[in-house]
Amino acid sequence: MKRILTMAIVPVLLAAAGNCVAAGVPDKTVPANRQTVMQSGSQTSFKGPAEYFTGNVKVDMLFAPTKTLPASGARVAFEPGTRTAWHTHPAGQTLVVTSGVGLTQEWGGPIVEIRPGDVVKCPAGVRHWHGARPDSAMTHLAITGDAGGKNVEWLEKVTDEQYRGN
Repeated sequence: MKRILTMAIVPVLLAAAGNCVAAGVPDKTVPANRQTVMQSGSQTSFKGPAEYFTGNVKVDMLFAPTKTLPASGARVAFEPGTRTAWHTHPAGQTLVVTSGVGLTQEWGGPIVEIRPGDVVKCPAGVRHWHGARPDSAMTHLAITGDAGGKNVEWLEKVTDEQYRGN
């Protein structure tokens, strides 16, 4: 019975796979209603600008906003002690910690430790920062809403005293 079921499903899976597009970079010739696969490593990577980060950060852009999904995605890797400047998002942001131990703080609130699997929801307009603990690297996925072509407003840097909770 298992073999008959497998033989019946394989042609369906193969037909479905034929409807997917596997490419390193989205192709303008691929219709908008087709799936696109962007291979790992094919997206833009850059060092987080010193203007917006204290310490070393690597940003791997995963996807850009579109009409149907007005949000971008990035994998952000913070070295120990590295953090963002204070900032807000006009359409909010969700972070998913994937490795290491980090810290985040909303203006006027306590510093909160974040660990792999934790999800941080930053509502629109809320002033906050996030980064790695002093003794641990931290990586998170960031899904950031886009409002009229803007996704972040950078503010002043987090001072060493603020980072330490003083």
